[in-house]
Order: sequence, then C-alpha cells, then structure tokens
Amino acid sequence: MYNLIMKKVVLSLVIFMALLVGYAEPSFAGPIADFKLRIENNKLEKNAIKEIKALFDLQTKYTNEYDLKKLASLYADNYMDNDGYSKKVYFKLIQDTWDSYPDITYKTEIKNIKINGDYAVVETSEAAVATDDEDSELIAAHGELNSTATCVYYLKRINQKWLISAEHVLEEQSTLKYGDARFVKMELNAPSLIGAGEEYTAELRVDLPKDQIVIASINKERIVQPVKKDEEVFKQLPEEQILERVFVSNTDNINEYAVASVGITKSEKVSDETVKVYMNGLAFIITRVNVVPKNNFVNIEELDVEQDK
Repeated sequence: MYNLIMKKVVLSLVIFMALLVGYAEPSFAGPIADFKLRIENNKLEKNAIKEIKALFDLQTKYTNEYDLKKLASLYADNYMDNDGYSKKVYFKLIQDTWDSYPDITYKTEIKNIKINGDYAVVETSEAAVATDDEDSELIAAHGELNSTATCVYYLKRINQKWLISAEHVLEEQSTLKYGDARFVKMELNAPSLIGAGEEYTAELRVDLPKDQIVIASINKERIVQPVKKDEEVFKQLPEEQILERVFVSNTDNINEYAVASVGITKSEKVSDETVKVYMNGLAFIITRVNVVPKNNFVNIEELDVEQDK
C-alpha cells in the first residue's frame, strides 16, 4: 500500500512538473510600465502646476511692488495680447497706470490650469483698486478706481522656465467715481464679444434717488494708442434711469470700449426765486467689447456646392 501510494504521488508530481513546463506566466510588464508612466506624468504635471502658481504669485507680488523690471522678467520677449500690444507697449501702459494711480493694488485668482507639454493655458479672475488724489476738472472730490477682468494667459516653458507669451482679456470693466457717485450703483452693459461691422447696444443703468438729476453720455473707443476720444453729448436720464445707445462695431480688426460718463447734480433752494444747481458726483465706466474679425475666406455657397456633389 505504501509503495502504491508513493508511486501515485511520484506520478502526480511528474504530471504536475510537466504541466509547469508548458505553462507560461502572463506578462505584466506592459501594464506596469504604463502605470509607472502615468505616475511619472502626474508627478511632472503637479510640478508644472506648482511652478505656474508660483509664477502668478510673483506677478502679483511685482505688480503690487511696482517693480517693472522684475515683472517684465516673467514675460516672453515676443509677448502679445489680444489688443495687438507688444511687450514694449504693454509695459509702457503699466508704467503709465502706476504713475496715474500710485497706490493701486492688484489681486489675481487662478480659476483653471491646463498643461500640454511645454505649453499651458491659465484662466484667471483679476481685480484692481486705486484712489485718485487729484480733484477732477469738473468736481472738487477725490476718485476711486475699481477694475475687474477675466483673462486667459498662454504660457510657454523656455529653458525649464515658464513665461507668459500671450494674454486674452475675455471680459473687463473699470469704474472711476468721484464725490457722491462713489455711493451710487451704476453699470454699463455691452456684449463681451461681437462680430466686425455688427450692431450692438450699450445700456447704462443708474440707481439714484428721484430728487437728483443724472446727465450722461455713452460713446465707444477703439483700443488703440494713443487713445482717440469722440466728442461727448450729454443727455438727462429719463425717469427709469436707463440710457441706451446703438453702435456698429468697427471693421478694422480692433477691440473696443463702451464708455459712459455720468454726472450727478443736485439742486438747492437759495431763495424763493433762486435755485442753485451743482454737481456732487461724477463717474466714468468702461466696458470691453472684443471684436471678432470677419473671415473673408469662408464661402457658404461654394461649401454647399461641394456637399451636393
């Protein structure tokens, strides 16, 4: 019995070893390599995001320190924005802004970061606040500037360093208010994007007590340097305190600003026959209107003919 059992055991071992010889263990090299590659790519992307966030922290730091040289070091030499401004023009405008508003402060919040190799796209929400210590020509009062913008930055990694190579301002609005206008809610609504040569409406709304009179004008300005201003025509706001003006966007491939000038006046009875009228508030509102150039190389009729063939 013992020998029989041993023979069966030996026979079973022989069969088992034969099966092992013919058995090929499945290879996990491919999936493991892919997994390691994903881990490495995730690590590289996290490092890139960290570097990009540090870049924008420096941007905020240098703008609030008014250090033009260090700020310029964050931008590529061939930088261009969607207004067609080069790096030289762009930084000239920054310096002009600092000269006009010495106490201006900036804040930037990153909304999203997308990375594609040595390129990245960063969406931001930005704000700036400043005071104007000089009285306006029309009113003896200091001014307050508030500006907000939604921007998209395009970055390129050059020699292992991220640089801002382009910027696209999606939305932008600035208000400069003097005197009692600082406490009045007002807004200038206009489309953020419009086709070249298309009609659009700019609408000014002012929330003001009925005992005060508002005079205002609405114009548009092409975003060029130097700035070219049109002659303003002021009108009294109707009872609903809404003023509208219809424009046709330019066909010169240039973005525009809708611009409103608002004067708040108040009357004061001096005597039974005399009433004194004076301006106690003044405001300027600017809203960006991006103009999309007309593509003259799209022919719908030819496209329809090709599809019918």
